[in-house]
Amino acid sequence: MNFDDFSKRISKIKNLPLPGVDSHYKMAPDIRIEELRNIEKTLKNARKAAVMSLFYPRKEETTLLLILRKTYKGVHSNQIGFPGGKAEKFDEDLLHTALRETHEEVGVPPEQVEVIKSLTELYIPPSNFEVQPYIGLYKNPSPFILQEREVAALVEVSLRDFMDDHAVFNENLTTSYAENVEVPAFKLNGYTVWGATAMMLSEVKELLKQVL
Repeated sequence: MNFDDFSKRISKIKNLPLPGVDSHYKMAPDIRIEELRNIEKTLKNARKAAVMSLFYPRKEETTLLLILRKTYKGVHSNQIGFPGGKAEKFDEDLLHTALRETHEEVGVPPEQVEVIKSLTELYIPPSNFEVQPYIGLYKNPSPFILQEREVAALVEVSLRDFMDDHAVFNENLTTSYAENVEVPAFKLNGYTVWGATAMMLSEVKELLKQVL
């Protein structure tokens, strides 16, 4: 879809109710759903983080920005995710966190992001983070600048591919919490996108389906 058309239509989601955890659960294995339904006590000690689901024009076509994280000693090593990261004490709020981290990781100036909507928070048990996602538009993108320490590559996904229901499938994976478990996932640009990122993408997709 042409980005100008997309940017006009996406404004309609501002007043839509969030699909919420039901959309998250569509992209979560049964073992994770059961875990998430029993997290009330754990959430009191969860660390906070925020991410940005950023849409921008690439050759005039609407594109979603994801990143491939570098290999490191951690549960999200070498995984596809959104730009974003953990909240710091000096952040004004979680939106500030999302914009700051997006700037640090891929070079997007915060003042050039039009924030459309905050989404449903998601708790990630393996890393004990509660993540606040946002949807934003980057209407006049400059070349991205990767933070070499954390970002291995950009994954620039066309809106057409993201919205294609054939991009959703099940795959057996060994995760941080189970071996050989069937996991719902997106196949985007050749990458298997699963876990928390897939769950947040599911909510983004359900909102977009209502306005596109």
